[in-house]
Amino acid sequence: MPPFAAQQSLFRAYDIRGTNQYFTSSFIQALGDAFAILYNSQDSQPSRNINASTSVDTKQNVVVVGYDMRVGSEAIAHTLSTVLAQQGLRVIQLGLITTPMMAFWAMQYQGHGIVVTASHSAKDILGIKWLVNNKSPSSSEIQTLYHQLTANHGHHTYPDNQANNPIWFSEGIKNLKSSHDSKLPIDLLEQLPAHQVASVYIDAIAQVFEQLFQHHHSATAANQKSAYKLDLVIAIDCMHGATGSIAQRLFERFCQHVIFLNDRPDGNFPLGNPDPTEPNRLNELQRAVVLHAADIGLAFDGDGDRLMIVDNNGKIVTPDHLLYLLARIAITEHPNSLSDSLLASEVLFDIKCAHHLPRLLSELGTTPVISKTGSSFMRQQVQHPDNQIVFAGELSGHFIFNDSRFIPYDDAMYAALRLLHWLDQTQNDANDKKQLSDIIQSLPTIVSTTDHYLPMPQTATTDCSLVEQLTRFCHYLQYLVDMSTHSISSSYSQQLEDTYLPATTCRSSACTCATAKTQIALKQTHELLPVGTKLSCIDGVRLDFAHGFGVLRQSNTSNSLTARFAGDSIDDLKDIQATFGALCRPFNAALAEQILAIPAE
Repeated sequence: MPPFAAQQSLFRAYDIRGTNQYFTSSFIQALGDAFAILYNSQDSQPSRNINASTSVDTKQNVVVVGYDMRVGSEAIAHTLSTVLAQQGLRVIQLGLITTPMMAFWAMQYQGHGIVVTASHSAKDILGIKWLVNNKSPSSSEIQTLYHQLTANHGHHTYPDNQANNPIWFSEGIKNLKSSHDSKLPIDLLEQLPAHQVASVYIDAIAQVFEQLFQHHHSATAANQKSAYKLDLVIAIDCMHGATGSIAQRLFERFCQHVIFLNDRPDGNFPLGNPDPTEPNRLNELQRAVVLHAADIGLAFDGDGDRLMIVDNNGKIVTPDHLLYLLARIAITEHPNSLSDSLLASEVLFDIKCAHHLPRLLSELGTTPVISKTGSSFMRQQVQHPDNQIVFAGELSGHFIFNDSRFIPYDDAMYAALRLLHWLDQTQNDANDKKQLSDIIQSLPTIVSTTDHYLPMPQTATTDCSLVEQLTRFCHYLQYLVDMSTHSISSSYSQQLEDTYLPATTCRSSACTCATAKTQIALKQTHELLPVGTKLSCIDGVRLDFAHGFGVLRQSNTSNSLTARFAGDSIDDLKDIQATFGALCRPFNAALAEQILAIPAE
């Protein structure tokens, strides 16, 4: 068996992540060597370091390294730092941080950074995220790192060489640390004080607030308000994640009244996974908002790159509405908001967002652009040199401001502060003073399911995946609709109403999938895909109807399907679920029933 075959499943679409038993000492050592090759291959760039006390030799590539609160994350970060330094890289150790703080500090140097985190996953999961030249790796680059790791295996001897028989994680890390500490090159390894790591980050956000005051007020007023604190009552749930290490300092710097929940970082997650999108996970925050008569409740995931909010009535705000509000803020507060260049601006949203969003974004004078799901995919599009994207967001709570005020990264605490600043301005507007619940109530009603996970249906080894089958089927149905409405005479169209047409066949002659056998009547075609239905297949199958939408796609992080449906009413929602059930039934009857059984939120 190839070396580290058991660890191949850790290398996912966005990052490295999986059960802690696979993070053996030999694997972490080999991974450190692979990272060293990756970073040493980059051209050395001048440092953008904003703090003179941490000046670096620009002849060497610099990598910042941090970790979250999980049991084992600190040890992995220590080992990776040591290996990188041994390979001649300058390593700046940041300690316990959020993922966006790693991105912030990477930008202060050469854009290279690693954070050991498994984000919102369960406590027995470990993971690693990284940046190269400020950019997240693509899925192919993540696989390339794995192949580099296995290629190096024959050239090194590691403390634990039984890659296919992993030893218990904590023991392996302890042995690995002791075997390398004696060789530690102190001159290449620097630990920044925790206070400095937080202070520089907070000061950078303070500069954004000063710019925003100048945007809304005269320069004189802005100078007078430099120490102004937002007059809002805010409840914050850190979910025992990494944000707890900085949230109090950050939010009390800008806000007068803050109530903190679960702000002690604890990798055992005594109240459950640090995932604010899980059902009932915001119950405590909702109660706190009502109890303290708060203006808003904020919730962050484990590594601080996802945001969910609760309005002043204790009601969860759907991420679709939150995305719209933040996009509105990005557009109205853009430094070039009065220039013609903003007229060509774009807002990126992922394929799981509701059907109202494109229209609402268009009404803001921006162009809505649909994207594949995945914050790393969105960051890659935002960072493209030819992009016109001023804001990007997705249903899972990742939001990116791209207005040159701060790092173009999905920083949940920064996004929350931008929202608070705007909400404070709104509540202080004598002509149009509104609470958050009033603002949300003015938006279109969305009755939706959650982003629901469904078991991946089994298919024959020669068959295409169910998503591929459904994609071709929907393309064929759309072809029939177009043919009946645009390409043929009315008499021939009537003749086709009673004629069954064979669905498109699979491109593989060996495939026996249901697509090749399915037949569909034109009359049923119009029932499934009414005229005007929009089909998108950039990431699974999404259908936009007049009164709702649905999406079915393959998860990037697990062997499952994800589905979401929304309508203007509960009846619209059920109709759309019934349509998707009918579309899937020819391929898998059990999946069709599971779709019908998904409850509304």
